[in-house]
Amino acid sequence: MRILAEAIAKKKVILFAGSGVSSGLGLPTSKELLHSLAADLGIETTDFMTMGELREFAEYYLLEKGSLAGLRDFWDGEWHHSGIDISKSRVHNLIVQLDFPIIYTTNYDRWLERSFDRQAVPYTKIVSVKDLVNIKPGATQIVKFHGDFDDVSSLVFAESAYLQRLELESPLDIKLRADILGKSILFLGSSLTDINLRFLLYKLTKMWSPEQYAQDRPRSYFFMAKPNVVQERILKSRGIISIAAETEDPNTSLEQFLTELVQDVQACRNPGKTTS
Repeated sequence: MRILAEAIAKKKVILFAGSGVSSGLGLPTSKELLHSLAADLGIETTDFMTMGELREFAEYYLLEKGSLAGLRDFWDGEWHHSGIDISKSRVHNLIVQLDFPIIYTTNYDRWLERSFDRQAVPYTKIVSVKDLVNIKPGATQIVKFHGDFDDVSSLVFAESAYLQRLELESPLDIKLRADILGKSILFLGSSLTDINLRFLLYKLTKMWSPEQYAQDRPRSYFFMAKPNVVQERILKSRGIISIAAETEDPNTSLEQFLTELVQDVQACRNPGKTTS
């Protein structure tokens, strides 16, 4: 943990944030999203649930409706309703305090940006290639790797868009490859069931595969919501250090991990001073 904290303090770590970062906000689950899909398409929910997975249903919706705009509008409202208070999310607050130079996120929601806004911390949101020219010096870059609700064409949600992302040839993919070559990565709220993430880890390993360069590769870290010997072994084979949660509740364990990490980073930034 100390080595990770020192690297964060020196701004040598990129955060890769998955859906687990926002799970404590009470956003709809995948099952609840499937119900809304079925209702909008006029299909019996019980039948719909046996016909495929979420991205397949989104692809079907796209084929039937011609656009994901209606689905985006509904989910945008569900995920950003007035009952959610971002100030109560310690996870988001702690992420802002860690002051990463770059944050990649697969989340479509705006809660990460709103947490930065609430704390008056500058950032640049990057959704497409046009945003790259607007990067503010010294401000955190928040890269919406799977798109953003503000631009329905950017959403990597339907199966076809998800498979296209596997090519890793878009401007954001090229940026990601450049960013991760010289910095460590901390993966939070992600799961190895995400094929995009697994492929990214594989590509990262291949980029550093020549043995003569292996010792120069920056360390990367994967926070696991619960211990998993299978995933830990896979990560180890790809040069990723696993950090297992200490409690069974994913939200609590993530909050505890970030709290300890913030304390360690502050100690590195202010040696000789005690942190509260």
